[in-house]
Amino acid sequence: MEKDNLSTDHESTDSDSLYEHYSFTADQGQSPLRVDKFLMSRIEKVTRNKIQQAAKAGSIFVGDQVVKSNYKVKAGDQVKVLFAHPPYENLLVPEALDLDIVFEDETLVVINKPAGLVVHPGHGNYSGTLLNGLLHHFQQLPKNSNNRPGLVHRIDKDTSGLLVVAKTEHAMTHLAKQFFDKTSERTYLALVWGDFEQEKGTIEGAIGRHPKNRLQMTVFEDNSQGKEAITHYKVKERFGYVTLVECQLETGRTHQIRAHMKYIGHTLFNDARYGGDKILKGTSFTKYKQFVENCFSLLPRQALHAKTLGFIHPETGEKLIFDSNVPQDLDLGLQKWRQYAQHKKLQ
Repeated sequence: MEKDNLSTDHESTDSDSLYEHYSFTADQGQSPLRVDKFLMSRIEKVTRNKIQQAAKAGSIFVGDQVVKSNYKVKAGDQVKVLFAHPPYENLLVPEALDLDIVFEDETLVVINKPAGLVVHPGHGNYSGTLLNGLLHHFQQLPKNSNNRPGLVHRIDKDTSGLLVVAKTEHAMTHLAKQFFDKTSERTYLALVWGDFEQEKGTIEGAIGRHPKNRLQMTVFEDNSQGKEAITHYKVKERFGYVTLVECQLETGRTHQIRAHMKYIGHTLFNDARYGGDKILKGTSFTKYKQFVENCFSLLPRQALHAKTLGFIHPETGEKLIFDSNVPQDLDLGLQKWRQYAQHKKLQ
């Protein structure tokens, strides 16, 4: 059995994004079997009613397609189910975690989050999150509109980089308004597949949950669904088959950079959720394939880092800008691609 942990990006999402996720592949000897019975036989301590409720909510998938509870599972089918997590209040437990604190005063704290650390409980990550660590370090934190102590914004589990946390009610209100009014400044580094014709550009397109694959966000060109999303980007380095870009967010939507980059044909490198963990540019020759797989091993997550963060201090009115170093895994991946690009030029 494989139990997946889902996560969302830094932007707040509605409650329907909070799920625990199980994924199974039916073996080759699997005879046709109703999907509800198939899941009952593979998930411990689950009731049939819970599975039926998931089916009614459109939260059972075979591949990327939603199926009903009477769907017959066949050999090789990839079956996924999403369940609501336990009551959120029960998950707000202080835990001793090492935090990389970049700045702290009586009003706020800026933290450099490593890749792999979930920001808050949910999606099967019921403990060991950044929020659990914050509750241990700072016993009294104001709650945001989603009942999450201290959190002004978020970044995805496998995205590294800077976050600001409010320590007072006034700071929470003041900082939240800056993010809402788009006056905060956030830049990200992203290694993406493909080369760009232009040195810089702007991506506009409403972002909402994918109608067939609830694990992804997608762009709706006609703005008929989702929320307004604007991403500015500029090229930092070109490596031929991949490019390092700097992205500046004007809005903050779930998976905004990941969805926008895929939308324009530049999926993030090694972004498994959006297909970037496959060779999307370049040849299929063995030597190149091995090189890319080595890069995947060095950088085992989507190549996205929240590098800078700027905002007005809620008490002093001073404009603060914070910068973070490129994390080791991303740096190693970039070094490999630089060497590859240089070698290609010399040939």
